[in-house]
Amino acid sequence: SAMLDRAGLLALFDQLGMTHATLDHPAVFRVGEGGAIKAKIPGAHTKNLFLKDARGDLWLVCAKDDTAIDLKRLHTVIGSARLSFGSAERMAETLGVTPGSVTLFALANDPLHRVRLVLDLALAEAQEVSFHPLENTATTTVDQAGLRTFLGHLRRDPLVVDFPRLALHPLPAR
Repeated sequence: SAMLDRAGLLALFDQLGMTHATLDHPAVFRVGEGGAIKAKIPGAHTKNLFLKDARGDLWLVCAKDDTAIDLKRLHTVIGSARLSFGSAERMAETLGVTPGSVTLFALANDPLHRVRLVLDLALAEAQEVSFHPLENTATTTVDQAGLRTFLGHLRRDPLVVDFPRLALHPLPAR
């Protein structure tokens, strides 16, 4: 099936009855760029890591932008093999995005659940969260109810990690 693009993603949000707001901005490629842009966008800002493990399984870690992620130890918490960064080719094939534009929303392009989601507890508790809408020239904010609606629609059961404690946590009731 064809990969969603930004327009298709936002149409899906509308179809699901999600509240969403998108701000266009110059391309932002890494956390730490674009402070002035961020100041205009509500909600928790995010960093998104596309990883593969030594068994070849694929993982998407979506965390608050200031969360420290210990990649050398994370595998012991989530039950993966040792983790390293996944290739741009595999990212395009499974999530339909390029490296600057990795986002939780790209899971809409992975109906076979080839990529497992690891969600930062801080994002699972935030009132609003902001991710790229499949391209890094915009940022889309949704509320927690919308995030849960999206994950429910995709039948995604994230592994929630409390990163400061480096421990699994149940998905908080919203």
